[in-house]
Amino acid sequence: MSKRFEAVKAAGVAAALAVSLVQGAAAAQPNPVTAIDIALEPDATMIQRATAANARLLKSFPKGFTLDETHRPHISILQQFVRTDDLRKAFTAANAVLAKEKPQTWTLTAYKYYYIPAPPIGLAGIVVRPTKDLRRLQDELVKAVEPFTVKSGSRAAFFSTEGGRDIQASLIKYVADFVADAAGERFNPHVTIGVATEDYLNKMLAEPFDAFTFSAAGASVYQLGSFGSARKKLSKLTLAP
Repeated sequence: MSKRFEAVKAAGVAAALAVSLVQGAAAAQPNPVTAIDIALEPDATMIQRATAANARLLKSFPKGFTLDETHRPHISILQQFVRTDDLRKAFTAANAVLAKEKPQTWTLTAYKYYYIPAPPIGLAGIVVRPTKDLRRLQDELVKAVEPFTVKSGSRAAFFSTEGGRDIQASLIKYVADFVADAAGERFNPHVTIGVATEDYLNKMLAEPFDAFTFSAAGASVYQLGSFGSARKKLSKLTLAP
């Protein structure tokens, strides 16, 4: 084997190694945008009802998701795309709002099921009656976090174990349009309970709903995942005593 061939081979190996290192470094870098959910975490009463409803939906549609530690039952107050470098600033701003509110003292009422259609399936939830307190909290959070937001993001902004393949295009639009479509008078507080076919969900919604009251037990910022689930806790927020 000639010295020239050895030199060319060595150069090729070095180039391949350099490319590998660059790709590895790029993969290690966080995405510049993160899809977040500032959410209230419900008490045991709501968790029990949501978990029971989730189990029911899974029997009907096993391809759905299970409410667990990486799919936490929650009430979304604000979903936004935030610059990853500004996440800590967003946490601080949200914490300042929660520190002066006392959501754990509010009595919240769950009064019906609903679902967002995505034929032939739907994403179902337990609807919470909007209150002046909830609307005020949302309005304050929108203003506090706004300096750190961007208009939209990609699938990479979400938590995924499938390389983003499980992130719905409709979810990206939902987060991008959240303030315009799901805040203020359009705010629809709810606890997501799972996925099922529209036929099954229509029958479920036609059944009588036993309304109940509950309270918030905490608040956190999550990274959103498939179907708008609270997949990864980024920061726990402090509630006023």
